[in-house]
Amino acid sequence: MTEPNRMTATEAARAIAAGRLTATDLMEACLARAAAREPAVRAFIHLDPAQARRNAAKARPGPLTGIPVAVKDVLDTGDMPTGYGSPIWAGHRPRGDSAAVAAAKAAGGVIIGKTVTTEFATRSPGATSNPHNAAHTPGGSSSGSAAAVADFMAPIAFGTQTAGSIVRPAAYCGVVGFKPTYGTFHRGGMKVCSESLDTIGIMARSVADCALAMGAMTGRDYQDPEAKRDRAPRLLLSLGQAPGDATAETVALLHRAADAARAAGAEVVEAPLPDALLQAAELHPYMMNMETRQGLAWEYAEARAQISAVLLDRLDWASGFPPAKLGEARRAAMAARAAFLDWTAGFDAVLTPSAPGEAPEGLAYTGDATFNLLWTLLYGPNVTIPVGTGPKGLPMGVQLVGRIAEDPALLATARWVQAALG
Repeated sequence: MTEPNRMTATEAARAIAAGRLTATDLMEACLARAAAREPAVRAFIHLDPAQARRNAAKARPGPLTGIPVAVKDVLDTGDMPTGYGSPIWAGHRPRGDSAAVAAAKAAGGVIIGKTVTTEFATRSPGATSNPHNAAHTPGGSSSGSAAAVADFMAPIAFGTQTAGSIVRPAAYCGVVGFKPTYGTFHRGGMKVCSESLDTIGIMARSVADCALAMGAMTGRDYQDPEAKRDRAPRLLLSLGQAPGDATAETVALLHRAADAARAAGAEVVEAPLPDALLQAAELHPYMMNMETRQGLAWEYAEARAQISAVLLDRLDWASGFPPAKLGEARRAAMAARAAFLDWTAGFDAVLTPSAPGEAPEGLAYTGDATFNLLWTLLYGPNVTIPVGTGPKGLPMGVQLVGRIAEDPALLATARWVQAALG
């Protein structure tokens, strides 16, 4: 039998339901892997094996019974510290769980620990390295979540995305990253920075795992993404608003995915972005940073000396614009969402890069969100699937983008494309 910690969540859930595996044995395997790999990967900011074992022993019945879930450290946990990636909040102990964590527990999920996040899920990175090559970043801001799933320490992990913080690290680490429709998970108990953008999502090692976890935690029918489709999908092909930022290998990978989809029967049409989407992408930094300035108002006023220089620079920058600029960005985003519906009418998804290229070398920079930020502000679901490696042997993926509330259909399309790629 496959080592329990290397099972997908779907495989492990079936084994537990059939009595071939226990929640305790699965947790022990994940903890053993973490003990062996954490000195190099540093995915967790809080991992208490005794506590994780107690959690496994009292797992509730449900579709995720006994499945370890890692939690990004911007989501409150009532029995674990939550520091939001900042020294300002070091040692903070929330009284209760965030809504997302509560949903995971209600579905039978077992919280294994808290994963490293960049500072307030913004820019300044933590200590996590890429499990495929410790000299490279795992991406951010959901750094620890991506690394923990990729390195077989947990089958499912929560991430959050404001620009590209789920999709990009998932692509860099070679796992599936799913940012659902904005607002799918209630943000109660989350350290929200950008009111209009912050979205809770998940990472896993298969598309089916994402469907399992999302359905279990939201109550929505995510169907079976492995089921045979009644037709091949219709896809729009796009390099986004900054095609020149993609490396040659990224462009080649995207076209390889498009060619494979065509060979399997899909219609793939390359089309320029509407002007409304280009304008919204240009204004995304104003929305993100001005709202983050609002969200961190207390920290900015009372603990400025403990904010990193890179974040402080962005907060100071955002402070220099009138409120009308934020309004302009919000209106542009609304117009872009309407234009996206028209642009994608008759298509199942947009096929686009997950990141500019492979994970950059070094841990001081978590990568560029150029190929994510536009799709995030459109509020629909985005998913990255691993489809190959780059010239340095690091994982690469392609991203599929869907319309608001069409999350199950997008996951099914992503699985179809992944299968077409072989």
